[in-house]
Amino acid sequence: MRFTVLATFAALVAYVWFLLKVARARQQFGVEAPKTTGNADFERIFRVQQNTVEQLVLFLPSLWLFGFYVSDALAGLLGLAWTASRVLYAAEYYADAKKRGPGAALTFLIGIILLVGGTIGALI
Repeated sequence: MRFTVLATFAALVAYVWFLLKVARARQQFGVEAPKTTGNADFERIFRVQQNTVEQLVLFLPSLWLFGFYVSDALAGLLGLAWTASRVLYAAEYYADAKKRGPGAALTFLIGIILLVGGTIGALI
């Protein structure tokens, strides 16, 4: 399960990076906690972090199901692709919220592949 572990690590490192960007943006744009609005640039940075935590809820259990029941190596590869899609999503969203579609779609697609594949693998 070492590839699944590495993919999990990569995803969580990306998430921590997004958290740190939010902390930095709060200082940069003067948005004090618990506020989450007030500056459009801050809001985009915050939404990347929030959307990532929302996606992690589907991704992590699906990744582990897939890794355990289907293939550790393929789970690792798909997991790294998922993390890359989150980085793409972030870059797109930071530039312009309307351009986040490709990264969002790729994230969702990989999550569904992991979920369906892992579930089928567990059932057969």
